[in-house]
Amino acid sequence: KAYAPEFYYDTYSALWQNRPRVYGFKLQWTQMEPNAVDRILAYRLGIRQMGQSRWWEQEIPMEGTIQKGELLTYNLTELIKPESYLVRLTPITRYGEGDATERIITYSAPVNPHLSFYMYIETSRPRLDGDKARLLSPTFNMNSKSSSSSSVTNNPTYCFAFYYHMYGKHIGALNVFLRQKGQTVTDTSVWSLTGNQGDRWRQAKVNIHPTAAFQMVMEGVRGSGIEGDIAIDDVTIEEGECKDPPPNS
Repeated sequence: KAYAPEFYYDTYSALWQNRPRVYGFKLQWTQMEPNAVDRILAYRLGIRQMGQSRWWEQEIPMEGTIQKGELLTYNLTELIKPESYLVRLTPITRYGEGDATERIITYSAPVNPHLSFYMYIETSRPRLDGDKARLLSPTFNMNSKSSSSSSVTNNPTYCFAFYYHMYGKHIGALNVFLRQKGQTVTDTSVWSLTGNQGDRWRQAKVNIHPTAAFQMVMEGVRGSGIEGDIAIDDVTIEEGECKDPPPNS
């Protein structure tokens, strides 16, 4: 029979809020010695609210062969109010059920507005040190303005703003580039930050001065280990200089 799965406890921002008083939790695990037995076809998921006796169960089907060290994910999406739950996972092969494992999920209501939807880079295997992920904005056409007293064209300033979360001992770098599309395409670095910035969201604002149609490029660079997820949220671009920019730019 299959060995027991092993829960992963370092999931980045595992909790989010679906709607008032209803929460979701990202459950992650690896499978112990998956190649030592017949292929795992599914997992039986059991969940029980602490203090109650009733179990809720379902099967999580698995496609393909699970690799040793592969991080598996399933989203629990209908958890009511801040509570504690006992979660049980049991691997299933064609010969029957294997060894089960259990963990308790305890959480409180999220108060951070960035817990709903955001973008982040995943640094778990098979990602390597120095791997990069890029997010590109749509292309913006400049709103050039001509002076009424001359033929001089004034290129406007834009404020590019976003929130970021960089927490963990293996944080790499978060870079922002201005990509201009003139006769040639050029990428110019306009903002960069490296290393652990603490377990909270921070805002960054930067003035950009494009002279042609442009895009913004956000680049996350993986650090030396798995404790280095980088997240971004609430990305905006507005015409005009930034108002009260944060100290780190």
